[in-house]
Amino acid sequence: MNVQAIFPTPTSRAGVLTPGLPLLPHGMERHPVPGGGSRAVRIEQGDEITVQDREGLQPVEVIFFAPSGNSDAGMLGLRGGRDPKALKTALLGDISGKRVLKALNAAGFDIGKADGAVLFEAGSRPGDYVSFTASCDGLLIVCAAGGAMEPHEQWAPTEVVLYVRRSNPDRARENLAPPDPLADPLLDLNIQPGEANAYEVRKGQFIQVLDVKGRECSDFQAFSLRALDRGLEREIDPTTTRSLMGSLYPQPGIYSKYFSVDHEPLVEIVRDTVGRHDTFGLACTARYYEDLGYPGHVNCSDNINIEMLAHGIRPRGGWPAINFFFNTMLDDTHAISMDEPFSRPGDYVLLRALTDLVCVSTACPCDVDPANGWNPTDIQVRTYEKTNEFSRSIGWRKTPEADVEETKKTGFHDCFARYTRDFREYAGYWLPNQMTNHGAIAEYWAAREKAAVMDLSPLRKYEVTGPDAEALMQLCVTRDIKKLAVSGIVYTAMCYEHGGMIDDGTVFRLGAENFRWIGGNDQSGLWLRKQAEERELNAWVRASTDHHCNIAVQGPLSRDILKQVIWTPPQQATVEELPWFRLTIGRIGDFHGPAVVVSRTGYSGELGYEVFCHPKDAEAVFDAIWAVGEPMGMIPLGLAALDMLRIEAGLIFAGSEFDDRTDPMEAGIGFTVPLKTKEDDFIGRAALERRKANPQKKLVGLELDGGIVPAPGDCVHVGKPQIGVVTSAVKSPTLGKVIALARLDVTYAELGHRVEIGRLDGNQKRLPATIVPFPHFDPSKERVRGNY
Repeated sequence: MNVQAIFPTPTSRAGVLTPGLPLLPHGMERHPVPGGGSRAVRIEQGDEITVQDREGLQPVEVIFFAPSGNSDAGMLGLRGGRDPKALKTALLGDISGKRVLKALNAAGFDIGKADGAVLFEAGSRPGDYVSFTASCDGLLIVCAAGGAMEPHEQWAPTEVVLYVRRSNPDRARENLAPPDPLADPLLDLNIQPGEANAYEVRKGQFIQVLDVKGRECSDFQAFSLRALDRGLEREIDPTTTRSLMGSLYPQPGIYSKYFSVDHEPLVEIVRDTVGRHDTFGLACTARYYEDLGYPGHVNCSDNINIEMLAHGIRPRGGWPAINFFFNTMLDDTHAISMDEPFSRPGDYVLLRALTDLVCVSTACPCDVDPANGWNPTDIQVRTYEKTNEFSRSIGWRKTPEADVEETKKTGFHDCFARYTRDFREYAGYWLPNQMTNHGAIAEYWAAREKAAVMDLSPLRKYEVTGPDAEALMQLCVTRDIKKLAVSGIVYTAMCYEHGGMIDDGTVFRLGAENFRWIGGNDQSGLWLRKQAEERELNAWVRASTDHHCNIAVQGPLSRDILKQVIWTPPQQATVEELPWFRLTIGRIGDFHGPAVVVSRTGYSGELGYEVFCHPKDAEAVFDAIWAVGEPMGMIPLGLAALDMLRIEAGLIFAGSEFDDRTDPMEAGIGFTVPLKTKEDDFIGRAALERRKANPQKKLVGLELDGGIVPAPGDCVHVGKPQIGVVTSAVKSPTLGKVIALARLDVTYAELGHRVEIGRLDGNQKRLPATIVPFPHFDPSKERVRGNY
């Protein structure tokens, strides 16, 4: 039985779907517990507790302390007598765990004498759960037990979810109260809808603006105190900010600052869990409501005026502001419109003051349009001391329904940070864009002529194990997995029933019933798990992305570098022996070094390898490879250079060459769909057979006449009609000309055909181009095979 059957999670109202965190009944709480981590929750007598294993095979340790300090699993109706070793490790493993341990010690709870119980010890399926009831008040601590995963193994701790149904819902914490502060707050201010509050913040301190219940806008302004002392009003100027940052609004990273009209940076954004705000419109005004027929309606601009009077700031009819969580849209007629915010309960932005400030925040009262989801609610503002350290983060969700996650650093992040500060958010991780003192062109040539090392850790990894693992992979990917040997790798597509692509990726076969899927997005791994559950296959699909970070060493010298670094046991292939699309298991240096999996794969069009390891070993792995490679001319490579390499080599990218409307043939990887030789059925086969028999689109290579590089999405024409779109383009350093990949109507996809790429509106400017064979670079793959 699924836990949702007990705890309903409605996501629709009046026919409108609104995905998000579960909307629990009154008195119900939900507490995610990260894999390898723990969570402590206060419990009252009679509370019903449920622990759900989301991915399967995850043991859970539970301890319970009564107010007296006594620990007895029997108070939960569980069999105790177990030493909670994993929980003790988790409590010492990170800052949050150490905070829990400190609180336990302060309360007189001795973790050394805890009576532990283990849930799911005999194994579990995805979605399995255990329920029990507390016989007295106390403190419950739940741990998703497990430690570091070796690169060649296939088990790592994964998330579980703790649900608590309160026995006395009226005394329970309000379901949508503000989440816990990020640290000890200096100011913790609740702003009710239709109100505004001013507050002072000193240089270096942090400001958190939090949407408590979701779908609520908050106008924000900040004035330089130094300027106010001189009689000048210098606040955030949205136009200046957009001009200097080159985007509609700043985001965490390099382009993160809000400026005054004097170009003085006032605040920078450190975290943003939403990524959708407004810098075009004014805070709501009296005139806005009057024009809609609501004279006298309370409004944010008047509220800001009242708050600012105490600081000698003149009133205004409408205030330019940073409208956090406001959802502005600009259509193709240049009309500005809006819809409900993207923000969900607990979403927030975190700012850092770059000078002493007077700030004002509002909770917008608008209830006559979708600005606040038709239901204005409260905003929480918290400030924190500058001594706190908060990582930079852009909110990331695996699926629309998933919990928000912070942007993470890969295991190799600090190694690449030695050579650059230019990091970009990529699929929930920070990846280097270009290296200081090198740049994309130099990085590109290093990969083509010598060697380059790049971080590919954000690739999604999922462990597929069990007696039906082969059957599951055979069902879900287009390649014939039955023909894949142990230690073999195959590149393949994964499709929906209608033939549109979910993802492309590689399948590693680690054993007869053991596979590793490596793709570009989580949807592919979640799709595998969904099929295993729905078709009742005896297979488990468990996420391992954060336990397998990987760097790629690519270029003509990659083999010569790695053969000096990687030690392999006698039963495994050496780096020199490793053929294309095979893997080997080894260690760095010798028998005692960190464990690694090495695959002869890459994304560059060059001879190359990928080295997988656990994040705890990443620095040692990088340093060993760097010590050999750097004297041979190897340099780090970022996303900008990688794009040049992969476009020249005709390697496709999700969101560019394919999406869920594009089949593998249209994406240029028809070779991954062996309809004649793979006899077994697979998801999407019937649709792909129809599509292949009646092709509509084709991916082609283009060479442009001039030096202008078109943008992805630019229209491709033959005369007046549009016959396709550009998917990727670059100025090729090797070829010395602009090249592109484009998806065209098959009627016009013949080699040598002349087409025009439209810029501006597609008619005001055209770039002549010729259809040419692709890949543009090394079409016979001689370099990838190492045949230099």
